[in-house]
Amino acid sequence: QVQLVESGGGLVQAGGSLRVSCAASGGTLSSRLRGWFRQAPGKEREFVAVISGSGRRTYYADSVKGRFTISRDNAGNTVYLQMNSLKPEDTAVYYCAADSLTDWNGRYYDPHEYDYWGQGTQVTVSS
Repeated sequence: QVQLVESGGGLVQAGGSLRVSCAASGGTLSSRLRGWFRQAPGKEREFVAVISGSGRRTYYADSVKGRFTISRDNAGNTVYLQMNSLKPEDTAVYYCAADSLTDWNGRYYDPHEYDYWGQGTQVTVSS
């Protein structure tokens, strides 16, 4: 059974940077679609970023474009989200997700398209 394990969240001041990681264990997702979502208190889970199985395609939510970068390691099993110029409104629990069936899905922004999820990691940005 594949599990996704996130790490790297924490508390940072506005304008600072954090990198969160998502490692797959118990199996390989090296060529599968991987995404990041976030959920703030009282809000729905929202799409943040996605990377294709090959790593050649990436897309971002407008709210993070130019500030966040998604990447994956050479083996493809670990995915990273580098977050720069953080704002208080980026405060949320960040979840990584995987679609184990495909390397690309045009509905990458829909959380229902993903079948594996991490437990979430808290990112708090203070003003």
